[in-house]
Amino acid sequence: MRKIFFALMLMVAGLAKAQLPNKLTTADKIYGLSKFWQEVNYNFVYLDKVNRKQWDSAYKAMITQVAATTNDYTYFRLMQRFCALLNDGHTNVYMPDYIGALQFTRMFGDYWLNLENINGKAIVTRTLKANLKELPIGTEVIEVNGIPVDSYLKDSVMPYIASSTEYVKYDFAVNDLLKGLIGDSYRVKFKRPDGTIFPVTLTHARTKDTAFYPAMPQHDLLELKWYANDIAYVALNGFGNRKIDTMFVQKLPELYKAKAVIIDLRNNGGGSTSVGTDILQYFTNDTVLQHSRYSTREHLASFKAWGLAVEPKDTLKSDWNRKAWKYYHDKGVYYFEYEPRPINITAQRIVVPTVLLFGHNTASAAEDFLISADNQKHMVKMGTRSFGSTGQPFEFGLPGGASARVCTKKDTYPDGREFVGYGVAPDIEVIPDVADFIANRDKVLETAISYLQKKLTK
Repeated sequence: MRKIFFALMLMVAGLAKAQLPNKLTTADKIYGLSKFWQEVNYNFVYLDKVNRKQWDSAYKAMITQVAATTNDYTYFRLMQRFCALLNDGHTNVYMPDYIGALQFTRMFGDYWLNLENINGKAIVTRTLKANLKELPIGTEVIEVNGIPVDSYLKDSVMPYIASSTEYVKYDFAVNDLLKGLIGDSYRVKFKRPDGTIFPVTLTHARTKDTAFYPAMPQHDLLELKWYANDIAYVALNGFGNRKIDTMFVQKLPELYKAKAVIIDLRNNGGGSTSVGTDILQYFTNDTVLQHSRYSTREHLASFKAWGLAVEPKDTLKSDWNRKAWKYYHDKGVYYFEYEPRPINITAQRIVVPTVLLFGHNTASAAEDFLISADNQKHMVKMGTRSFGSTGQPFEFGLPGGASARVCTKKDTYPDGREFVGYGVAPDIEVIPDVADFIANRDKVLETAISYLQKKLTK
C-alpha cells in the first residue's frame, strides 16, 4: 500500500501543468476517510465478508497517506482505492465535479477511442471516422507505457474499481485503461486486426471531431421494433424514470399482436425495482410476482455491550447470550418479511415465447427484474452474466462536494441462492467476439430472433 501511494504521488508530481486544486485541508481529508470507514463499519451489509483486521489496518495506513497528499485528485484516488477493497458494486466514492472535469477517458485531441473488454482483450470498438485507417475497429491495445496491458490493468487500474464481480471489474478497467488528467500522455502499442503492430503517443486533450464510427447509439427510454413472424422487440433502457411504465402501457394495443417477444435489458443499469415489475406483470398469467428476498444488518447497542463478556460456550443454552454474542461481533441480521407481490391488473396479458436479453451492464433493479422473471416457463434468458450487484445504498456527502454510498441491503433469489457477486446466469450464453464488432453486428439480438423464429415454426 505504501509503495502504491508514493507511485501515485510521483505520477501526479509531473502534472503541474494541470494545476491540480488543493482545496481540502488535512483535517478535511482525514475526516472524509474516517466518515467513510465509519459508515462502512456501521451499515455495510457484506461486512461479514470483510477481513476486519485487514480493513482496519488499511484505514490506519491511509490516515498518514491522505494527510500527505498535496492535491485533491491524489486524495480522492486514494479514497477510491480504499473503497475498492470492499469489492462491492453498490459501495463507491465519487469525486467532486471540480476534479471530474479535469479527467478524460476517451478524448486525446485528434484521437478519440472507446475500449471494451472483448474476450479478455482491450479492443477499440468505436473511434473517429478520420482515424479508421490508422485505428480500425477491432484494433487491440497490447502495451501501455512499456507495460503489457494485462499487467498494467491489474497494477494501475483495477485496484481503484469497486465491483462485486471480477468480470465487471475487468470490463470497467479496460474502459478506463487510458483514463487520466488533461495533459497526461500514454505511450500505447496497438495491434490491428491484420496483425500489424504500431505505437502511438496519446495525450489527453479535448476532441472537437464528433464523426464517430460506428455512430453513437441513441437509446430511448423504451424502444419498440418488429421482426418477421410478429416478433416484438422491446428495449427497456432504465428503471430510474417512472415515465417508462406509462410509455409501455401506451404500446400495449400494438404489443397484443406479438407472437413472440424479446425484452432487451442490456443497457439497463437499474433504478427502482417497482418500475420494472410494473411492466413485467403484463408478461405473466400468474396472480403474484416473486421477488428477491431481503436482509439488512441490525444493531442493538445494549446487546453489543453485554456481548463483551460472552464466550461461545455461553451461547449453547441461552438465547440471550446468543443474541449478545451476535451483536457484539456485528453479526446481527434483520430479515424482511417475504410476501410475493400481488398482480391486480385486469388488462390482457402477453404470455408468448419470450427471450430476456441481458449482459454485464444489466444491473441493480434490472437484475431484480430477472429474479422476478426467473420462474416464468415461457421465458428464456440469453446473453452473458449480469452485473452481479444490487441493494439499497446509503448515500452521504464527503468534504469538497464529493459523495459516497454504502450498500445496506442484501438480495438473494427467493430460495436463498446468491446472485450478488456472481451475476444472473443466462440459459443460453451468447458472447460477441471481435469479428462481430468489426462487422458492426448484434450477435446477441440475431441469436434471439433466430431462436424465436425456430420456436414459432415448430
